Amino acid sequence: MRERIWAPLPPLLLLLLLLLLPPPLWGGPPDSPRPELPREPGPLQPFDLLYASGVAAYYSEDYEQAVRDLEAALRSHWRLREVRARCARHCAARRPLAPPGAGPAAELPFFRALLQRARCYRSCQTQRLGGPASRHRVSEDVRSDFQRRVPYNYLQRAYIKLNQLEKAVEAAHTFFMANPEHMEMQQNIENYRTMAGVEALQLVDLEAKPHLESYSAGVKHYEADDFELAIKYFEQALREYFNEDTECRALCEGPHRFEEYEYLGYKAGLYEAIADHYMQVLVCQHECVRELATRPGRLSPIENFLPLHYDYLQFAYYRVGEYVKALECAKAYLLLHPDDEDVLDNVDYYESLLDDTSDPASIEAREDLAMFVKRHKMESELIKSVAEGLGFSYTEPNYWIRYGGRHDENRVPSGVNVEGAEVHGLSMGKKSSPKIDRDLREGGPLLYENITFVYNSEQLNGTQRVLLDNVLSEEQCRELHSVASGIMLVGDGYRGKTSPHTPNEKFEGATVLKALKFGYEGRVPLKSARLFYDISEKARKIVESYFMLNSTLYFSYTHMVCRTALSGQQDRRTDLSHPIHADNCLLDPEANECWKEPPAYTFRDYSALLYMNDDFEGGEFIFTEMDAKTVTASIKPKCGRMISFSSGGENPHGVKAVTKGQRCAVALWFTLDPLYRELIPDKVLCCP
Repeated sequence: MRERIWAPLPPLLLLLLLLLLPPPLWGGPPDSPRPELPREPGPLQPFDLLYASGVAAYYSEDYEQAVRDLEAALRSHWRLREVRARCARHCAARRPLAPPGAGPAAELPFFRALLQRARCYRSCQTQRLGGPASRHRVSEDVRSDFQRRVPYNYLQRAYIKLNQLEKAVEAAHTFFMANPEHMEMQQNIENYRTMAGVEALQLVDLEAKPHLESYSAGVKHYEADDFELAIKYFEQALREYFNEDTECRALCEGPHRFEEYEYLGYKAGLYEAIADHYMQVLVCQHECVRELATRPGRLSPIENFLPLHYDYLQFAYYRVGEYVKALECAKAYLLLHPDDEDVLDNVDYYESLLDDTSDPASIEAREDLAMFVKRHKMESELIKSVAEGLGFSYTEPNYWIRYGGRHDENRVPSGVNVEGAEVHGLSMGKKSSPKIDRDLREGGPLLYENITFVYNSEQLNGTQRVLLDNVLSEEQCRELHSVASGIMLVGDGYRGKTSPHTPNEKFEGATVLKALKFGYEGRVPLKSARLFYDISEKARKIVESYFMLNSTLYFSYTHMVCRTALSGQQDRRTDLSHPIHADNCLLDPEANECWKEPPAYTFRDYSALLYMNDDFEGGEFIFTEMDAKTVTASIKPKCGRMISFSSGGENPHGVKAVTKGQRCAVALWFTLDPLYRELIPDKVLCCP
């Protein structure tokens, strides 16, 4: 789909408009929120061209030119964003859309104001960019690279080639903050810090969002009972939040995609076209709430983010004796959660602390949030009221999820032991493993003879873990390996990618369904193909029994996979064969969270790995803490060994690099939800 943009005006009409309309005078709002960025001499160069030149220079090993171009690309990207936001604010102030007057042609003042603003916006951008804004329209791929901070990946490597270690650390850290799953970058940062002697406190995110940084600082001081500093940083975070909200809304006024049709085939009338585009802008602006609550590289926002500022502040102000401000913040929080019993109790308590000169009824909710909520509700009502008429569906998200809150005793000051209170709800430090929505039990019977129990959860330093030996015999391992050589394809199960997790290994795979089909068709011995299914079923029964599950455990996906070390690529490897991850949620090491949302396989409940051989080097299976760095257990594969564990964020795991030979295993994922069970046709389970 192409972006929908306004078609250029015919030259004659544009000339007439230029003659009719008064020239705009430059003069932004007196309280411009930020100083201008340093200007490059001459017109601003498009960041996509600079980026392409920088990448080309990098691959040509001209690292000095790569750094110049990539740094210039980032400056151009920042400058373009700043210009667009500033011009939008400037033109909104200079050319307000005045309400139409009465009488004939009453709509003309509105359209005159609209045309004036459009001309102002174009003129402003052209003046500040040193040329037409159309030069800065970039592809979705380039836009995505800058959103994911890919230029910093090139920069950190180029800086290393130029022996600029501290800059390499900054670039690597900036990239890693938006790509926390990139384990190789994490290792690079550790290596750079060791080489340069850079301490953790010197790590800088060059694109950090100020309001998120201030919020985190506020939480840190709150948890340390330093309420004066907590107030300072939370108030600063709110000022920065509302500034960022203004900028986010301004940037929403750019081009939008129209998924239902190509722009050139779009035949809507004037009012339909305006309404269609405006509704996309309005929905985008309405979603700024979610955008500002989402950390770089994350899919989910911080729950209840904006209200939490006022929740923290109401207690912090109480602790420093500013009861009026505490009451204002508590009432502000109630604008979004009017039935929160704890905060309602707080309001009553704060009112009881006021002196006789203060009238509780005259103390209202904070004006900053009151104005914000009023606009947000008006937008919501407008979007929902016109959605059906314009032919699109819209469901209002729950932006203020209550369970994203402070779950500490401080929520009700009148009953708190403030000296001994601890804050658990939003600790910025290490969090405990996520709760599992079922009873945790283990130690059930292993069902089969000769299976050897090795370690349980406690011995493996975790939750819902078990290690068993002799689940397969040596003969069965050899037979499975023989089946693998006849049915495996490179990239099978990895969307055709030969090296999906590391460029230093080749991955081959096959599903149990494929093995059974090949056996039924006579392409491999049916007995051997059936063995793949039988041992998978054996593993399923063992897991179901050992963890003492009260409901049936179903196959979700079964995959035989072999990973082979590529010769000539094993020297000084620091990457993993399979990066640290969890099986049913998106691991976020920086926040010590695991987000149970797509594209994660959220329906998976238990996992198992059944190993087929040990004649290779490396390839140890490891469990880690949620930081994806602290190893809690390491397991060396061998024939017949099986590791099984629950699939959530309580069990982050990965595979160390296979540095020599081929490592083969059967990977099994199970679900308790029959809707997501792996279906195998009956005919492939019986003999022909």
